[in-house]
Amino acid sequence: MPGSLLVAGTTSDAGKSVVVAGLCRWLARQGVRVAPFKAQNMSNNSMVTLEGGEIGRAQALQAAACGIEPSVRFNPVLLKPGSDRSSQVVVLGKHTGTVSAMSYRDRKAALLETVLSTLADLRADYDVVVCEGAGSPTEINLRATDIANMGLARAADLPVLVVGDIDRGGVFAHLFGTLALLDPADQALVSGFVINKFRGDPALLEPGLRQLRALTGRDVLGVLPWRDELWLDAEDSLSYAADGVVGRPVAPVGTQWLRIAVVRLPRISNATDVEALACEPGVSVRFVTDPSRVADADLVIIPGSKSTVDDLAWLHRTGLAAAVLSHAAEGLPVLGICGGFQMLGKRIDDDVESGAGIVDGLGLLPVEVAFSPEKTLARSSGTAFGEPATGYEIHHGQVVDRPDIPALVTLPDGTPEGAATGSVLGTHWHGLLESDPVRRAFLRWAADRAGRPGFTPAADTSFSAARTAQLDLLGDLVAGHLDTKTLHALLAHGAPAGLPFIPPGPLPG
Repeated sequence: MPGSLLVAGTTSDAGKSVVVAGLCRWLARQGVRVAPFKAQNMSNNSMVTLEGGEIGRAQALQAAACGIEPSVRFNPVLLKPGSDRSSQVVVLGKHTGTVSAMSYRDRKAALLETVLSTLADLRADYDVVVCEGAGSPTEINLRATDIANMGLARAADLPVLVVGDIDRGGVFAHLFGTLALLDPADQALVSGFVINKFRGDPALLEPGLRQLRALTGRDVLGVLPWRDELWLDAEDSLSYAADGVVGRPVAPVGTQWLRIAVVRLPRISNATDVEALACEPGVSVRFVTDPSRVADADLVIIPGSKSTVDDLAWLHRTGLAAAVLSHAAEGLPVLGICGGFQMLGKRIDDDVESGAGIVDGLGLLPVEVAFSPEKTLARSSGTAFGEPATGYEIHHGQVVDRPDIPALVTLPDGTPEGAATGSVLGTHWHGLLESDPVRRAFLRWAADRAGRPGFTPAADTSFSAARTAQLDLLGDLVAGHLDTKTLHALLAHGAPAGLPFIPPGPLPG
């Protein structure tokens, strides 16, 4: 069954990533050699591959759904926003500079060549490549230089599925409008629709499905139900609940809850670092932007940042810096991860990311950080809390002054990583808390520092098993709710001939 298809979405967060992961899992369970592909991703949630390159975390999850290791080939272009007008560009896993929205357009032609050659190599190596679009395929202001949606589909002759999120409302208008604003050649590749996140009786949708088929000449190939379990590996922190709650908290094993406030920085990166904590019974994890939420917390986490100095300034402006300092002054636990670790130090020297030069940190850890033009990208292992630990590093900031203080992590050669002083911890390692023994030891430490003797970490929580269960559920949803016969046909033969054009299409010029 050789072939490829592109999963596009009516909007960001319509469900493209999870549908691709579900398709990958469904195919892999049939013995198909399948790989994911996202030509261009814009996200500050990333991870490090075995090649030592950087890709979006969504593609790493999709690789896991395929049963293969993540590769830079699965996400050849990654944009990491550092401000509203500029992004760092990562090509085949390596940092290649920073661009503005306007200057990036000048790079698109060369990047399209990289994208197409990478996709061609994957198609030669795998039976099926399931591609994910970016944002919406109907960004008509960007179509001329598009390399991730219909620009990719046209260049690689990919049939396209369009996913709409019914939970947002207006899904039929979204699906019809997405198609109707495309030009005839683009529309010829749009082969069907998928409705995502439906709650209720599917029979209620039938009149709408029939009308959409009559209006567009294309079928809805399935309606995927809302499932509460699908919350891991969100593309960004805004994908979590409106009240900031992460996951689906369940009752504690002991007699007390542990309340964790995670600061939602404006340029937060790798927000998924805290998801493993949210899998634990009795642990309430919430993203916060209000100092009062810090006052109510047992543990405060400052996560990674794509703009460390700018986000540190934001902490001060919002009163969150004072709230964190007050929390630590009471002896309550604080954890900083990557950029958050750097903010907890004495001083930051940054002529690379912000150009601000030397600025004072929060002073909770006696370390100094200097930014280097070269980015550290590594998968690492060591020991934390006396337990085997693994993680990955993605940072320009380097610790340049570190007194003889305890480390949070110790490398196999004895080299210290991060810092631990009293109730304040810091590390550059992402993914550290995904290790079950390390996470349990950390929670015991945090509960002790927070004065929560009634909190007991669960002995049997497995974060790896939770992620595997989610991937299996996605595969089950595809198998049980999508038209798999038509999906096989699209993979084998491409878009059907003779699909009708739906006016108006784009305006001339």
